[in-house]
Amino acid sequence: MSLSVSAERVERAAQRAAQALLAEMNAQGHWTGELSSSALSTATAVTALAVTDRVAHAGPIAGGLRWLVENQNVDGGWGDTVRSKSNISTTALCWAAFGAAEADDVNRAAITRAEHWLASAAGSQPLTPHALATAIADRYGKDRTFSVPILMMCALSGRLGPDGWKFVMPLPFELAALPHQIFGALQLPVVSYALPALIAIGQVIHHFAPTRNPIARFFRALVSGRTLRVLARIQPSTGGFLEATPLTSFVTMSLSGMGRQDHVVVKKGVEFLLASIRSNGSWPIDTNLATWVTTLSIKALAHQPSTLTPEQRMTLREWLLGQQHREEHPYTHAAPGGWAWTDLPGGVPDADDSPGTLLALLALGPVTSETEFAGRLGVRWLLGLQNRDGGIPTFCRGWGALPFDRSSPDLTAHTLRALSAWLPQLSGGEKRRTLRGIARGLRFLRRVQRDDGSWLPLWFGNEHARDDENPTYGTAHVLLAFRELRQRGFESARDLENAAAAWLVRAQREDGAWGGAPGTPATIEETALALEALAGTEYVLPVKRATAWLIDQVEADTWREPSPIGFYFAKLWYFEKLYPLIFTVGALGKVAALNRIRTVADEAVTVDESTHA
Repeated sequence: MSLSVSAERVERAAQRAAQALLAEMNAQGHWTGELSSSALSTATAVTALAVTDRVAHAGPIAGGLRWLVENQNVDGGWGDTVRSKSNISTTALCWAAFGAAEADDVNRAAITRAEHWLASAAGSQPLTPHALATAIADRYGKDRTFSVPILMMCALSGRLGPDGWKFVMPLPFELAALPHQIFGALQLPVVSYALPALIAIGQVIHHFAPTRNPIARFFRALVSGRTLRVLARIQPSTGGFLEATPLTSFVTMSLSGMGRQDHVVVKKGVEFLLASIRSNGSWPIDTNLATWVTTLSIKALAHQPSTLTPEQRMTLREWLLGQQHREEHPYTHAAPGGWAWTDLPGGVPDADDSPGTLLALLALGPVTSETEFAGRLGVRWLLGLQNRDGGIPTFCRGWGALPFDRSSPDLTAHTLRALSAWLPQLSGGEKRRTLRGIARGLRFLRRVQRDDGSWLPLWFGNEHARDDENPTYGTAHVLLAFRELRQRGFESARDLENAAAAWLVRAQREDGAWGGAPGTPATIEETALALEALAGTEYVLPVKRATAWLIDQVEADTWREPSPIGFYFAKLWYFEKLYPLIFTVGALGKVAALNRIRTVADEAVTVDESTHA
């Protein structure tokens, strides 16, 4: 690593990175990105197609299984991405897919290796259904949002034996016929975004393993048709629930498994799956994160304002305004005003994309009347989402039973950045409410800061860190929020800001880079995020070392390789092609901007000294 980080070298690398990011714009003038292919998604899609009609879908099934064999890990298991460690959930689902497709004989070597891995992971030699089911349930605890679908698919494929359905916990699908408020009132072990799975998986479990309670059995039979109508009503026009392959596959295979292959939900689900196949035979975890990567790109490029033309800014502004949800969401019941991660119909408004879009709209400037209306609506949406503890959950105010309805430090920090940035656009009453919301959010962040000064994010992790945590990501995002808040007059979190910066410095590797936690391998994404958070602080040498490391990667053209740091629903790993580009642009752009400010200041001092002389 070279420690030569002249202003000229930083500027060249920053511009090179920015141009590479601009080159990824699509023909419509925004970014789409590309999510990693997923063994889990491929396995669930193959199973859904096989259960629905194995003969009609023979080609896609064979292609998916071939991709799985080619991308099996050396240890015999599968991870969520081709760069991920093997895990019991994905390996079990891949193993089940071969069973559902009746392809064991053709792929005997891969199946045998998978069974050996599963036996070891479940602590059972030989592998038994009970051991496997227990290990999967233990991984998710009381959150049944993903453990039940996995076990359902294993039972449906025959992998849990002739009595396999006894290992699958029932889901109260009949509650989908009741008002949605019942979920919170009863603190159910499912979340609102999983309503399609609750209905479909609950019904297939009831079909194969009906309850012995005659009253419950009667009531479930009575409302089964009504809940299926709910399911059809909330299915997006694309057919893909949340635009997610696994969720859509679970719904499709459940209805098909109970003999409802001709149901409209199944037909639309199959259409979505067939339209989502990649040329290599695999499926991604979700169709795209278009809104998310677009807002991230805009914010990253804001450090180099001349890179976007006025025409590009106008196009981006209009596109983002068009993505705002202006009606209550059909099954999360989110109020109007939020933004989802994608521009497709299956997206759900959330508390990371909404503040991201609010910040991106300000970065695009100027604030038009349309922008102001959308922004004020978005601010109200975020304030309405705030939990009683002052923090921000993902989709809707929660009851604290599950991860996605709990307050999260990274979402709270992102929201506080957006709320504080929009204060000048708000009226008196709105401003007072927003200030109260910011104060409550700051108190939440103070309460949940860990003793070492770090915070943990919800939607990002690191496989090399303890418990898959990513304190680098979480701490960098909270530190960015504190620094922006202080620039806007909020001084109350200065001690937290100092502790966060000190933690990042302690977590820095000897080579100047960062991983997800101290002692983990370096990544482009985590290094760039930490650098952007620290740039401009008193920690000059750590910033210089990180800048040099990142520039070395750009100059060596090794900076585009994405790492699996992203979590999807239920801790499913993914990587995104644009993440290393975006985060590098943000970090080097900020360092370059600070260098330009220093240069101007130095020139002013020189002029002043010359005048006095």
